[in-house]
Amino acid sequence: METTEDHNPMAHFQQWFYEVEKAHPEDEVNAMILSTIGLDGFPKNRIVLLKRFTWEGFVFFTNYHSEKGKAIAKDNRVSCSFNWTASKREVLITGKAEKIPENLSEGYFESRPEGSKLSAWVSHQSDVISSRKVLQDRLKKYKTKFKNKIIPKPKYWGGYIIKPETIEFILHSEKIKFKHRTKYRLLSNYCWSKNIQIIIG
Repeated sequence: METTEDHNPMAHFQQWFYEVEKAHPEDEVNAMILSTIGLDGFPKNRIVLLKRFTWEGFVFFTNYHSEKGKAIAKDNRVSCSFNWTASKREVLITGKAEKIPENLSEGYFESRPEGSKLSAWVSHQSDVISSRKVLQDRLKKYKTKFKNKIIPKPKYWGGYIIKPETIEFILHSEKIKFKHRTKYRLLSNYCWSKNIQIIIG
């Protein structure tokens, strides 16, 4: 069954997100599996934390020089998923990742605790280091450098927003083996189509 009315999948996501968060507060509901097309041409998966979602998309923060940052710079087509096992729900998303404005990244960085701010300076994601002492020495260096000062956001650190082109919601039955699948697809007129299926087995 498919219609082309202006459905809003982000409202659907908001409802599910808060239902799962309320029902299973022990789970990290914002843990998101992010997939990029690696520089070697192969897909790469890793877990990042969803920090915000808006009507435009899904926001996360990272080091722009990390492997995923370099992959997005080359090809910004990505997918991400949420696997809320306890609630028997999945959300699958495809879309394109774009950097958010610098002032928004700075605003979020300012809200982070001091330890998290320092870690953005200390940890050069995806770099190979010779020993743990390298990180300890960097931490000592930046603690001294920023002592009694405002810790600024590194230029190489900031946020991305994943602007979805498809969003699929899957609800698994508890008693019999079937899945209720609702898939939204962004159309050329920026409205969303909505397709509902019941999948047996």
